[in-house]
Amino acid sequence: MSNLAEQTLDAPVEHEHGHEHHHDTDSQDILGFWLYLMTDCILFATAFAGYAVLYRNIATGPAGFEIFDLKYVAIETAALLLSSITYGFAMISGRRGNKSAVLGWLAVTFLFGATFIGMEVNEFHHLIAEGHGPNVSAFLSAFFGLVGLHGLHVTAGLIWMAVLMFEVAKRGLTKPAVLRLSLLSLFWHFLDVVWICVFTVVYLKGVA
Repeated sequence: MSNLAEQTLDAPVEHEHGHEHHHDTDSQDILGFWLYLMTDCILFATAFAGYAVLYRNIATGPAGFEIFDLKYVAIETAALLLSSITYGFAMISGRRGNKSAVLGWLAVTFLFGATFIGMEVNEFHHLIAEGHGPNVSAFLSAFFGLVGLHGLHVTAGLIWMAVLMFEVAKRGLTKPAVLRLSLLSLFWHFLDVVWICVFTVVYLKGVA
């Protein structure tokens, strides 16, 4: 009887410790990811600084206003910004436990993100085909470096998103899956903010 009482008293304590441990692990994951984003900020700040120094050095190549198609880039930008909105809908659906809605909104987000990357690759291909590759001038080197760096991040985000879609489809909205969706949300919105800076500094200023 005494042993049974001791086990009964110990059980809630073990559950509480397990909950605290899980909460601490989640907090560490979120903190670690914020630290990663800080290092990414430094990386992009370095790329922006390099572009700011080199964008006037066009050598014998074209200037920005000669090669940038602002309408095309505006559509590209709209696709990425819309993907941020649809990802927000996915997160709302996740908090409500609606698995099918999460997968649907993630699919739409993935489509917008893939459209952005496809348009960016097409822009790069067109510029290189016209003889305006990154080896022509310091300006073009900095342009391809900065925009390409952002594109690589978006591509990594799309791969991450595809993996999470597979995980949610197979295992449901488990706590680890919801945490990973939240971390990807931070990453995705971060990339949107960076792209707004790219659009303003590179394209808008380039055609001004």
